Amino acid sequence: MKIERLQELKEKLTSEKDLSNIWNFYMDHFADHAEFTGLGEPARNKYLNAVIPKTCQQMFGNKIKITNFLLIKIAKYKFFHGPFQVDGRIGGVIYFEDINIGLLAVSAFPPSDIVKYSRFSEVARLSEPKGFNLN
Repeated sequence: MKIERLQELKEKLTSEKDLSNIWNFYMDHFADHAEFTGLGEPARNKYLNAVIPKTCQQMFGNKIKITNFLLIKIAKYKFFHGPFQVDGRIGGVIYFEDINIGLLAVSAFPPSDIVKYSRFSEVARLSEPKGFNLN
């Protein structure tokens, strides 16, 4: 496992059109490596706690419940990752906090090997202008 490849993952996350390529890169180079999983610490993230259920609801078209969510943060790289379950399906998330972009991967119901993906990004909220009115 080469942690430097995390930068390559970030680049793929922002530019790759085939979302399965991003997820497969993550799984092949990071997810199953003990030294990678040992780098981070358990974490909480309000944004991910909100976006995961909302995105899964959009993916599967009904009200869902997220369980067994184990979020890990590697602070040095501003990177979050972790597994979760959604109504009997297995899912996972990766998210770069510095660029506010992430990816969800969720399996369809067994015995299918279909996986659904969703790339997401946080849109910065702009405050209302103060002072000058040019109109």
